[in-house]
Amino acid sequence: MGTALSGDPVGHYRELSYWLSTLDEPLTPRPSLPGDADADVVIVGAGYTGLWTAYHLARADPALRVIVLEREIAGYGASGRNGGWCSALFPTSLTGLARRHGPDAAVAMQRALHGTVREVGRVVTAEGIDCDWADGGTVTLARTGPQLARARAAVDEARAFGFGAEHLALLDAREAADRCGAEGVRGGTYTPHCAAVHPAKLVRGLARAVERLGVTIHERTPVTAIRAGAAITAAGTVRAPVVVRATEGYTPMLPGQRRAVAPVYSLMVATEPLPAETWARIGLAQRETFSDHRHVIIYGQRTADGRLAFGGRGAPYHFGSRVSPGYDHEPRVFTALRRTLGELFPVLGPDLPVTHAWGGPLGVTRDWAASVGFDRASGLAWAGGYVGDGVGSSNLAGRTLADLIRGERTELTTLPWVNHRSPRWEPEPLRWLAVNAGLRVMASADGAESRTNRPSRRAATFSRFLGN
Repeated sequence: MGTALSGDPVGHYRELSYWLSTLDEPLTPRPSLPGDADADVVIVGAGYTGLWTAYHLARADPALRVIVLEREIAGYGASGRNGGWCSALFPTSLTGLARRHGPDAAVAMQRALHGTVREVGRVVTAEGIDCDWADGGTVTLARTGPQLARARAAVDEARAFGFGAEHLALLDAREAADRCGAEGVRGGTYTPHCAAVHPAKLVRGLARAVERLGVTIHERTPVTAIRAGAAITAAGTVRAPVVVRATEGYTPMLPGQRRAVAPVYSLMVATEPLPAETWARIGLAQRETFSDHRHVIIYGQRTADGRLAFGGRGAPYHFGSRVSPGYDHEPRVFTALRRTLGELFPVLGPDLPVTHAWGGPLGVTRDWAASVGFDRASGLAWAGGYVGDGVGSSNLAGRTLADLIRGERTELTTLPWVNHRSPRWEPEPLRWLAVNAGLRVMASADGAESRTNRPSRRAATFSRFLGN
């Protein structure tokens, strides 16, 4: 689900991200919904969440009539624009999960996420989806004293819940630099539970796999309302006993959902393909995804064609949870990303060879908690609130929804995020003030820590405000 583009939308899909621009396939939309229709399950949104749900429903019960409705094309939203990390990351920490649901539930959730990375890799192979999959893991660097302290705290937390070095290892300066040769590395952490992917190839390949299983996808079909038993569009109504909302950052566009999630923008840049001698100094030889332990999240990967794809938060939240194509480009943030990339890797030189810049909204709930759920009485189901960690967790969501909808009680349906209800965001202008103030606090904290090499108390206070 997304916002319609102006002018010639079909011709502009490739301009939405580096990933979409490099697809070796036409991006011609599938046929729109021709009129009223009936189904067993109707899914709103053809991103990862909607398509994984359709995939696992169709695999489990081929007789089910499943229809997916998408405002634009499959992969238009975050699924075609993200950083390409299929990870075991989750927006709520182990400690936060344990506080809400108990330590056993926290451990079960983390183990399910570890298994999800392997499961996505299995499906990619089984379905022949060529998405540049690389099991390189993630190296998270520490480049200041406070960042190194947070690296150690992350490892201590993992150990407290029984996860050993095979799941999260503390790296000294040499070990970290051997994986990622950034400037000023003091140490870091490494987890094997992440694969680098070409996200648009993954979502487009998944759409084709779903269609081979008999699922119908209608693109260029905006859903104007969801209610029990129906998804309503201008072209007609799809009637179904089960309606799945899989709209993530675009959820506020639906009636009654304005305060369900805050659409916060994340932006990215990609360099031109770098020469072998540059990669010899940067590293990432196994195509590790990389980040560091600052407050305002950054993320990157070495693409299969030898580029650095690099992104970060910091774009403003827009009043009233508005989503617009015009917000995909924030020159100030692109400049900051280029500057940060140059600081990390001075070998790139003063004229950073950036060829692509793009962005898009992700979904943030008020308690920073992703969830998946199904209300059998109304037939309404949902999943989302991934806060940017949805490439992997959307697969877990899809498998879980398939079990819930089919009435199966499994290990997945007892995980702590199932049927969790996040509180609604504050009304405006409080929502605008809170989200943007938080972004400024975190950015200011990173700057202060770099200058003083001391941790920020304001950042810790805001983290407690988020419930983590």
